[in-house]
Amino acid sequence: MSFITDFADQALILPLVLVVAMLLLLQGWRRGAAAWLLAVFMTFAVMLGLKLVFLACAASLGTGSIRTPSGHVAAATVVAGGLAALVSRRHAIALAFAAGAATVIGTSRLALGLHSLPEVVLGAVVGLGGGWALLVLAGRPPPDLNVRRVAAIVAAVAVVFHGLHLPAEAHIRATAWRFAQFLAVCQSDVARL
Repeated sequence: MSFITDFADQALILPLVLVVAMLLLLQGWRRGAAAWLLAVFMTFAVMLGLKLVFLACAASLGTGSIRTPSGHVAAATVVAGGLAALVSRRHAIALAFAAGAATVIGTSRLALGLHSLPEVVLGAVVGLGGGWALLVLAGRPPPDLNVRRVAAIVAAVAVVFHGLHLPAEAHIRATAWRFAQFLAVCQSDVARL
């Protein structure tokens, strides 16, 4: 399961997002590149915000089994669904790819005991929202968009960066603790961080 979940680690996702943006720019689709970066960035920003709030205040908020929503699932969902949306512009295809990525990565996160089902579902919902935003913002792809080139380079990036890890969760946890201390909120939760 670790092999599967590593496909959604930020060490792979971040370079992939940047490479796709550059490919879209090089193929003359500025609007698509901007929409891609905005949708992915907003998905990551929402997930970071949710993680900070839930990590700092989960007990105070009474969120039950949501302690840290799955960023891996959100990232996989928005990237897989977003790529499908960019190259096909068919909502059903984009949704199928997004849901498939959410299911595969979500199952791996559950099997590894890293997240609860509500955390995985929340990550999938945020990722789907990012994919939907991308469909709305990107517009139609240029007719000469080289989908095979994009797919080949995406696969190459995945092979090169798969298995690498960024310690994002530890930094997010420390930041949540500092924010909670600084803002003097959720003090009963801060002791648990």
